[in-house]
Amino acid sequence: MTSPLFEKLQLRGLTLSNRIIVAPMCQYSGSSGSPTDWHLIHLGQLAQSGAGLLIFEATAVEPRGRITHGCLGLYDDETEANMAKLVRVCKQFGNTPLALQLGHAGRKASAHPPQSGGKPLSLEENSWETIGPSDIPFGNDWPRPVLMTRKIMDQVTYAHTEAVKRCERIGFDAIELHGAHGYLVSSFLSPIANRRDDEYGGDISNRMRYPLELFSNMRDAWPDDKPMGVRFNGTDWDDQGLTTEDAITFGNALKNIGCDFFDISGGGNNMARPQVGPGYQAHLAKAVKQATNIPTMADGMIRDPKLAEKLISEGSCDMIALARGLLYEPRWPWRAAFELGEDVFYPEPYKRANPNLWQEAFSKKKGDGGIIQDWEVGAAPHIMVPKNS
Repeated sequence: MTSPLFEKLQLRGLTLSNRIIVAPMCQYSGSSGSPTDWHLIHLGQLAQSGAGLLIFEATAVEPRGRITHGCLGLYDDETEANMAKLVRVCKQFGNTPLALQLGHAGRKASAHPPQSGGKPLSLEENSWETIGPSDIPFGNDWPRPVLMTRKIMDQVTYAHTEAVKRCERIGFDAIELHGAHGYLVSSFLSPIANRRDDEYGGDISNRMRYPLELFSNMRDAWPDDKPMGVRFNGTDWDDQGLTTEDAITFGNALKNIGCDFFDISGGGNNMARPQVGPGYQAHLAKAVKQATNIPTMADGMIRDPKLAEKLISEGSCDMIALARGLLYEPRWPWRAAFELGEDVFYPEPYKRANPNLWQEAFSKKKGDGGIIQDWEVGAAPHIMVPKNS
């Protein structure tokens, strides 16, 4: 019997060979919006990982939409040409479908990368003007964003739509709109950042109006046989912010306009932080999935293959998105396949590394390999802990 983690999943015309997703991870290593040799090494190895889908990092649809100077963009012929080279190499030597996360940093743009403190850039550091649903800065030390007028909203929508067309020319298999973590779409959805008094502010039906307009335009520009999804928050981790009920309302509205999958995360509209642990956001994915019946990803420190399998088998999610876990262990799908008794893609020169061909080097045989834990709900209902044997 096939492990739920390694069952195929159909998203429109795209078939995922398993439910393991490489989550988009900003590298802050681009040059003038274009990927560099770092991305070739970074994404090249992940394209060979055996995952069901590889989502490239958050890519800005216009220069002011970048988080940092080192973030990627897809907004002119040069960035398109350089992204196309990267996609060509990943497809030539990998076997994983490729998606791009498109987005706009909004009021959190024009910043240093996290490893350099993440603070806003100064004028001497070539900062740029930011925009948002309201003129409320992200924090005390952050600049006040320009309130988005109808004209600016139309400009941003056009930029997203043009980026979608570039994705099709490049050859991406899917697109994910970044609507989480306090960036532009997320800030529209959150009452923490959105204090408008027009038809784009107020209750969730108004706060989600522009994100829905944006997605609808993007979907219309994308081929019918290719999937398009959205990453959005299941909570702001703040009583004054977006609620899980709001997220469900947004998810159902997206479902009605052609959204194919959800990637559920949380936080980022202020500095609120939850208690974290393995699977700490899975309950958010479960709530959205069960209310919408749309294929949904869970993420959040899910590194044990048995936990990943459990979350899918119990109906908490349909896919598992790994980020830092794959930076630490880029061949995680290989290990998961071995421990769960499944097969996964190996590039031809690497096939002899398959543990089934040299089991003598492993402590346990196929289907029983490595250190395997069973998991149960911990002291906090959103955190999974190893079950005592």
